[in-house]
Amino acid sequence: MTNGTLKVTKGALVIMRGTRKQNLYVLQGKIVVGGTVAIFESRKYDKTRLWHMRLGHAGEKALQGLVRQGLLKGAKTCKLDFCEHCVLGKQTRVRFGTAVHQTKGIIDYVHLDVWGPTKTASMSGKHWFVTFVDDYSKKSWVYTMKHKDKVLNIFLNWKKMVETHTGKKLKTLRSDNIGEYTSDPFFKLCRDEGIVRHFTVRGTPQ
Repeated sequence: MTNGTLKVTKGALVIMRGTRKQNLYVLQGKIVVGGTVAIFESRKYDKTRLWHMRLGHAGEKALQGLVRQGLLKGAKTCKLDFCEHCVLGKQTRVRFGTAVHQTKGIIDYVHLDVWGPTKTASMSGKHWFVTFVDDYSKKSWVYTMKHKDKVLNIFLNWKKMVETHTGKKLKTLRSDNIGEYTSDPFFKLCRDEGIVRHFTVRGTPQ
């Protein structure tokens, strides 16, 4: 670097040269497109790869379907090369296992979950909500809470309501194993009512 000129060398060969303008060094030279790039552009899968990236890294089967419909101009049905972005962007969570329970009627098997706290409170000042999902009918109930320690009271009111309306008894309750579901009062209630508890690992609602 001399007299405002920057030189990048490799041995005796000057690879790059730049002139200082204010606080930046502007490289001198022209843009050259090498033969390797030209060859890459001419490869038959280039258009397909371009569409693959444009469509959010769509899979080969999805691209082939669109090509057959004539919706991807210039793309061909060929295998895609290894895509680093696809690999890095894949979720790392293991696949959900097949459920081992079978339900024969409503409220035989109910899923319970609590979510929160929200960053912004509702108009009534609530930061949490609890959901009940009937495994058989898929009917869902959602209740909001100011504090998650209200889960037991909400569960009691919900249980009384659904059992009154359906004429059936809750048999099995599924939830993760965090504190609001595993407290002594909650366990005692389920034991006294004959409700079977099924637990999942925290953070895996599947």
